[in-house]
Amino acid sequence: MLMVGLTGGIGSGKSAVAARLAALGAVVIDSDRIAREVVAPGSEGLREIVAAFGDRVVGPDGALDRAALGGLVFADQAARRRLEAITHPRVRARTAELAAAAAPDAVVVNDVPLLVEVGLAPTYHLVAVVQTEVAVRLGRLARDRGMSRAEAERRIAAQADDARRDAVADVVLHNDGTLDELHAEVDGLWRDRLLPYEENVRLRRVAEPDETALTGPDPTWPQQYARLAARLRHVLAPADPRLDHVGSTAVAGIAARDVIDIQVTVPSLAEADGVLAERLAAAGFPRMPGQWWDSPRPAGSDRWEKRLHGSADPGRPVRLHLRPEGSPGWRYALLMRDHLRADPDRRAAYLTLKGDLAASAPDGGSPNTTARDPWFDEEHHRAEEWAARTGWRP
Repeated sequence: MLMVGLTGGIGSGKSAVAARLAALGAVVIDSDRIAREVVAPGSEGLREIVAAFGDRVVGPDGALDRAALGGLVFADQAARRRLEAITHPRVRARTAELAAAAAPDAVVVNDVPLLVEVGLAPTYHLVAVVQTEVAVRLGRLARDRGMSRAEAERRIAAQADDARRDAVADVVLHNDGTLDELHAEVDGLWRDRLLPYEENVRLRRVAEPDETALTGPDPTWPQQYARLAARLRHVLAPADPRLDHVGSTAVAGIAARDVIDIQVTVPSLAEADGVLAERLAAAGFPRMPGQWWDSPRPAGSDRWEKRLHGSADPGRPVRLHLRPEGSPGWRYALLMRDHLRADPDRRAAYLTLKGDLAASAPDGGSPNTTARDPWFDEEHHRAEEWAARTGWRP
């Protein structure tokens, strides 16, 4: 199954997105609803809240007085954290139960208002954020919930801002227009990304990117790497392997294929072939079939064996290069990246080479990668000289 985290600020229209996804066939798990269930009258959760905050947060009917509790915690960060320590573990446990009950081919959407604040983003295959201008949100909160402007502003300020949400977002859904416009955006996400992503994860299949077109340079590539790296660290925990952004998208100012290359340092290729491979596949990074090698430098020496995984997500091409620490291919990837980062003239030369190869490729075909081998042989020599001169270490 595919696990999707859905979030957005109060008044953003996140519930409208969740409802549309449910209508399209997603299994929606509403964290707000679960949060109410775990503090229902007679529950252990409610008893703990009363012990922490007193009888003043319970109404005459024995139910939690959410307004009274909100008045306490939204103005007091320490109080809010005490409340979260009571409710969040229970919400997570119930969410896991509901997700486990879904069909193997389900797209499970977890609607979590505080997804960013509690650090849940890396636990999902994909995170979708609903983004709406603050002025629009204030108007909705006044119209639909009867909030005063001061209260609405206080609630918005207590949550993560747009910049923090953007940092974890694989998809941003904009909801400043009409409901029909929002539905069209959600429908496209469902059709073009979520359904094929789920199928690819289930079948352990890589979504193949366009291997020919150069794009960018895209200033968001490092941020996209950081998001992917956080997901990988969660998947591989408690192990904490070294992860590095490598390849052309790791060097500012260079046009490249829109593929994020990540080097995963492993103790050995045998370990990469074990449980690690299955855990990566389940997380949306299946192994690419066949045997894979890096082109050695100097050309003609023994091939540098590695393991190569790709991304099941059709919207974010990724290559994971699993290489043993200290191996020639591992060192080369880091050396060439750092050399190009340090020398603007060599970056310019590499960019010129890329452009020439792309221009000489047949229409619709791949560039002649063999033609760049002499350039890389010479550049490897330059990089080694630079490493010796600067004292570089991987």
